Amino acid sequence: MLADPTAYRQLLDELATAAAPFEAALIMAPEARGFLLAAPLAQRLGAGLILARKGGKLPPPVYGEDYALEYGIARLEVEPEASAVGRRVLVVDDVLATGGTVAAVARLVERLGAQVAGYLFVMELAALSGRLQLGGRPTAALWTV
Repeated sequence: MLADPTAYRQLLDELATAAAPFEAALIMAPEARGFLLAAPLAQRLGAGLILARKGGKLPPPVYGEDYALEYGIARLEVEPEASAVGRRVLVVDDVLATGGTVAAVARLVERLGAQVAGYLFVMELAALSGRLQLGGRPTAALWTV
């Protein structure tokens, strides 16, 4: 979809429609594919953007969260962001699989003093039960397989 400008635009339109009910002031996404959705989505919604980078890419100080992958441990980090305090944040990513990555993003949102408004994905792989990692927060996916 990213290679086809018409499909990419339609995808972003659908994400913007799905994101509106969350009433988020900020969008936060994990590196890397989440960035490709979150940046244009934030612009369309008039929301701010916070990017959760892979560990070791940001200069200190940072907040970091480790999370399990099927093949090891990974880390996401964000810079302290005073403008996030008390604000509603929508966590956006391309795929919800096991939920570990976005659960780590949610912990970073909370460390920033913000509130997780919910989660939005392009696709959810339901058989992997990723929603169980999301603490019962509102979650939407354009497609569930």
